[in-house]
Amino acid sequence: MSVFEKFKRGLEKTRSFVESGFNRIAANLGIFDEDMLDDLEMILISADCGLQAATHLTEAVRSDMLLTGNNRRDHVLDVLAKEMRVMLTDGKLKLADGLNVMLMIGVNGTGKTTTSGKLAYRYKSAGKRVMMGAADTFRAAAIDQLKVWGERAGVPVIAHQAGADPAAVVYDALQSAKARNVDLLILDTAGRLHNKKNLMDELAKINRIIGREVPDAHVLSLLVLDATTGQNAVKQAEAFAEVTPIDGIVLAKLDGNAKGGVALAVTAATSAPIVLAGLGESIDDLEDFDADLFVKSLLPAE
Repeated sequence: MSVFEKFKRGLEKTRSFVESGFNRIAANLGIFDEDMLDDLEMILISADCGLQAATHLTEAVRSDMLLTGNNRRDHVLDVLAKEMRVMLTDGKLKLADGLNVMLMIGVNGTGKTTTSGKLAYRYKSAGKRVMMGAADTFRAAAIDQLKVWGERAGVPVIAHQAGADPAAVVYDALQSAKARNVDLLILDTAGRLHNKKNLMDELAKINRIIGREVPDAHVLSLLVLDATTGQNAVKQAEAFAEVTPIDGIVLAKLDGNAKGGVALAVTAATSAPIVLAGLGESIDDLEDFDADLFVKSLLPAE
């Protein structure tokens, strides 16, 4: 299956929702008027594009209609696609020479552990030496789940008992990574957002240990968001951005429901690029986020 087909499959629920609304608005005449643009804005909001992004997109269409006089359905779709592409910020994960450390952050339940396992499988399959560290020590289930993913990906996992100091796990994982000369160490962290100070202190401590033990490592902090939570994902992105630098965003579970528009909302709320998209439950259903393919898969055909 091509990457485009994966995006189409993953965004099928969102695209069907947008298409049905689009056709309901313009089915009779195949054109848009001022009242229809208000309906279009509500469709975009309902697909969890967010008020800011939905308003921006609708105003772009309105301005184009005034400028060109073209209000046909296919032209409106074309304007929407171009404006969405301008709004979306994507990026590609690139490993540097030497040790790379990926710090997986996000609230519990977003898919951090699953994403960690899928990333381990991806890079192990590409011939890289990969390890994982179970630094979410507050949930025994998270430790066990990461071990299962390690077995599936054929990647060793450094873990302590539940309740252990996460920083101690990070320290041991770093020492092991250096001893084994690995290319990539993936650290699965806890996501207790209800107390920002504790979260900030914990992440700061982990980052200090990484900086002290492997000062030359290439470190990336990846925020994992559950696309099915819609605007809650946007609030999480804003909250984590307040306490720690974010190098990239992973949108997990994009195939879960008709809330795929959240990619636009997240981009509008944070400057971090979207780097990965979770498009299914299989171990290889984690793809580089491609804004062009995303937009093409999100909107109905002209």
